[in-house]
Amino acid sequence: MKKMSRMQELLEIMATLRDPQNGCDWDKKQTFDSIIPYTIEETFEAVDAIERQEWADVRDELGDLLFQIVFYSQLGKEQGLFEFEDIAGAMCDKLVRRHPHVFGEKDADGYPLEKADWEGIKAQERAAKAKPDAELSILDDVPTSLPALGRAAKLQKRCARFGFDWDSVGPVAEKVQEELDEVMEEALMVDVDQERVDEEVGDLLFAAVNLARHLGTNPEMALRKANMKFESRFRKIEMKLRDNGKKLQESEPDELENLWQEVKRDEGNKLT
Repeated sequence: MKKMSRMQELLEIMATLRDPQNGCDWDKKQTFDSIIPYTIEETFEAVDAIERQEWADVRDELGDLLFQIVFYSQLGKEQGLFEFEDIAGAMCDKLVRRHPHVFGEKDADGYPLEKADWEGIKAQERAAKAKPDAELSILDDVPTSLPALGRAAKLQKRCARFGFDWDSVGPVAEKVQEELDEVMEEALMVDVDQERVDEEVGDLLFAAVNLARHLGTNPEMALRKANMKFESRFRKIEMKLRDNGKKLQESEPDELENLWQEVKRDEGNKLT
């Protein structure tokens, strides 16, 4: 008897968890919508493990992420929408279709007859999915559920493909300064309109994402690294305070700033 693959075992475990008679009460009541928060959470936990390079954690977190896909596939199977094989098959077809330079025909010397055109092929796919007589937009398939920084970059990149973009980084930097000036103009009003401040801060962040894109930087990853750097430095401040027998709540702002600069100097000395 042929041994069941672990993938098939996982699919059968999922089916058992959803079994109306013998399944798990929690798993049985879940829907496509109800498990979305867990999918997002598991995605970020996998990213966190990868960034920490804790490879055992990476394995486990990727397993949790895979389970989310298996869960969706089971829900789809129950509703007659799709199964796991359909998901895998669609992915295989998409990868082959989007890489004609790899999987397509070659000339006599072994060179591909078609060039790589990832965005062009995706545009064809969007057109094929569009409903008849629908008003098409190049932005139709940019998910609203993406993290805001990532979605801003994706929107900008998509528009840039059609020429709606600056051709150098200088004007982009000037736009960031312009938006910062507008934020401060609103913030310094006698009667501050919080909605206007929020709007201008949003414009500033959008401009900053545009600058990051022009510099070849992923804004989401850049901010994650900035968060980690800030957290690491602040933890060192807390450690220095504890070493001096003080509590954070007892410290003055000037003292915290001095410790912050001390931590930065320590880091700089380690690099030299």
